[in-house]
Amino acid sequence: MTAIVIRVLFLIAVFMAVFIVAQLIARSAAQRRSYASAVNRRMSMIESGADRDKLIEQLLKNSPKNHTHLPPIIRGLVENFQRAVFASAVPYSTGTLGMIMLIAGLVIFALVILGAAGFGASLGFGVFWLALLVAVALAFVLPYLILQRIAASRRKKVEKQFPVALDIFVRALRSGHPVASAIELLTKEMEDPIGTEFGIVADEVTYGSDLVGALHAMAERWDLEDMRMFVVSLAVQSETGGNLAEILENLADVIRARASMFMKVRALSSEGRMTGWMLTVLPVFAFVTVFLGNPEFYLAVIEDPIFIFGSITLTVLYIIGVYMIRRMVDIKV
Repeated sequence: MTAIVIRVLFLIAVFMAVFIVAQLIARSAAQRRSYASAVNRRMSMIESGADRDKLIEQLLKNSPKNHTHLPPIIRGLVENFQRAVFASAVPYSTGTLGMIMLIAGLVIFALVILGAAGFGASLGFGVFWLALLVAVALAFVLPYLILQRIAASRRKKVEKQFPVALDIFVRALRSGHPVASAIELLTKEMEDPIGTEFGIVADEVTYGSDLVGALHAMAERWDLEDMRMFVVSLAVQSETGGNLAEILENLADVIRARASMFMKVRALSSEGRMTGWMLTVLPVFAFVTVFLGNPEFYLAVIEDPIFIFGSITLTVLYIIGVYMIRRMVDIKV
């Protein structure tokens, strides 16, 4: 009986020792992970010894640019793609990513034609049209949808971080820091994406740029009304005077109230937005999946005039439908 009790106590002691060691290791790993996440990309690049000129060039390489020389429809597509690439923080420039997508599209186009020839299909207009659809869906539409999803997630994070950044900014002003020093404080206290963005503003001001102009450029890069209101508040205060800390504190309250209302609207419209996403992604996913799983399903009727006319009509209707859905679910608050 004594031996059994000693064995049980020994096993309990071993269990407690393993549990305590596991908790200490998990706590240490969590602290390291928390510290790593608090260091934004700009601070990491500075710590690695990056030159300030090259640092700004690297961080701003994907900044959206205006293309007023292009037709309105093409200009909108190009600028939306640039904003998606910038907001998603992919490690490639806009031109490089566009070139990769173009080369991938050409390769898929050629592979589909070769595959159709291997299945014995005649190389007519239907084969080339089907190859074009597959190439556009795989090389352009699906990557762009994924890119937009990542960009939307980071933009939401910026919107959540911005009121917190204003609170830190207000406390810095009330403790006696000048505006430039308060912005520099944000670059060290805030994590990405907002920490790096305020770091870019601090670097631009250091190199002689106007503070309001640098903040306005940040607001335009992210296309957020909250940032524009912040820039307007700073511009008005610099011209007319007043208690900037109190102004920004009230602005932070307004932004939080606006965000609360926006979340209520999103909750009420969640079914419509999810339906919009499903109707946008599902046709492309179904078309690509069926073609990759059973190419003969399309190749058997590839040269049928009904198939050609129907596929062109459905493509046009799909584009119109996606445009209408995006307009319907794009609710402004």
